[in-house]
Amino acid sequence: MKNMVNRVQLIGRLGMNPEMRKFDNGSTMARMSLATDAGHKDANGNYVKDTHWHTLVAWGKLAELSEKLLVKGNEVAITGKLVNRSYEDKDGKKRYTTEVQLLEFIKTTKKSA
Repeated sequence: MKNMVNRVQLIGRLGMNPEMRKFDNGSTMARMSLATDAGHKDANGNYVKDTHWHTLVAWGKLAELSEKLLVKGNEVAITGKLVNRSYEDKDGKKRYTTEVQLLEFIKTTKKSA
């Protein structure tokens, strides 16, 4: 494999309104959560639904668009890339997280009448 690609595509529902942050250097970030569903049959043949939560991060103009257009409960289709990072929590313990950095989104929720 010559070219390796870090690309994620998800369709799900927003679990929260985008939370905006503005930094001293002028950059803008929006953070939100997305729920996706998957299912399987258990040993008894019963369907079990699994909900998976994903943290989405948008920067710049995409962050500003997400704040204007997206609200909790909207169904969206997103394209992004996985980003791993670490940080120190308030107790000084090192934590690790994986986020989806948005490259684009499409709001698929129908407008209400």
